[in-house]
Amino acid sequence: MKNDFKKLTGGSAEWLTKGEFENDMVLSTRVRLARNLEKWTFTNWSNEKDLKKLRVKIKEAVLGTKLLAKGLVIDMDVLSELERMVLAERRLISHKMVKFFQNRSLIVSKDERLGAMVNEEDHLRLYAIDAGLSVKKVFLKVTLLDDQLDKKLNYAFSRRIGYLTACPTNVGTGLRVSTLVHLPGLVHNNDIRQVIDGMRHVRLSVRGTYGEGSEVVGNIFQVSNSITLGLSEYETVKNMEMHIRKVLEFEKKARDRLMKEAHTLLEDRVCRSFGVLKNARIINSKEAMKLISEVRMGVGIGILSDIKLVDLNEMLIKIQPIHLQDLSGKVMTPEERDIARADYIRFVLKENGEA
Repeated sequence: MKNDFKKLTGGSAEWLTKGEFENDMVLSTRVRLARNLEKWTFTNWSNEKDLKKLRVKIKEAVLGTKLLAKGLVIDMDVLSELERMVLAERRLISHKMVKFFQNRSLIVSKDERLGAMVNEEDHLRLYAIDAGLSVKKVFLKVTLLDDQLDKKLNYAFSRRIGYLTACPTNVGTGLRVSTLVHLPGLVHNNDIRQVIDGMRHVRLSVRGTYGEGSEVVGNIFQVSNSITLGLSEYETVKNMEMHIRKVLEFEKKARDRLMKEAHTLLEDRVCRSFGVLKNARIINSKEAMKLISEVRMGVGIGILSDIKLVDLNEMLIKIQPIHLQDLSGKVMTPEERDIARADYIRFVLKENGEA
């Protein structure tokens, strides 16, 4: 299990580096399905004996599917807390699984695009993730896995209300579609509050960069559906993609306005941010995210052309505190992390011929 962890974290997060559509404004699309087994107590109320049995049963079923037959298996209770936090930073497990890890497991494809969390809040949480705006593609992939498991596991299901879940907010489809959207234009033009209010009006949840309870860093917002009851999976997916595309149109207009009305100031800000990233010897995560945000926008609107979005996206993962410590192989003080972060960013930019 430890070996599978090293195989997973030793490389790049492919789901963040190989997208197809709207990559400059949408970092990733993730679709999650919450499922529970019939006649078994929900995870939060289960004893250790039942959780152990559930883990064995579900792992066997998941590894018996065509899609995850060769998946990496990582048991949370053989990892250190730091290693579990690395998986959370890569968005492969929830922060809840970092804290509650006994008899919990992750089964994930080698490219990290498809996974199953076992004994999280629900007995089984399936997810698919990919770069860019790819709602339909990701949805089809995770539902294909769900269909394969439906033949092996007896899901807790009500004909009247749908899938039964530990949290009432997931009852029905158990479907959560979320996108990480980069909206610096709307933030700079002070239009972001109006757009967020509009999204909430159509029942979308808008959260911080790292999900519920987190702050927005680097102008990156997590947008997801807030309704799982009363709409079909296909209606949810269709509505989500439609509303996200509307938000992206607003962001495009905001960027066009900045280019038209304040081109020189915008160019100066982008190039200054790039210059700091190329030369800084110490930098904290919040400042780094802010500067990367400016540079990402600069790449998106054509001010910068010698740095790739995929490299900037990977930076967003690798500059996180726990990843830096995992890469260094030791626990670090905040100042040591800030130095390591600056070193890593300069290295990436040098590899791109920019330092």
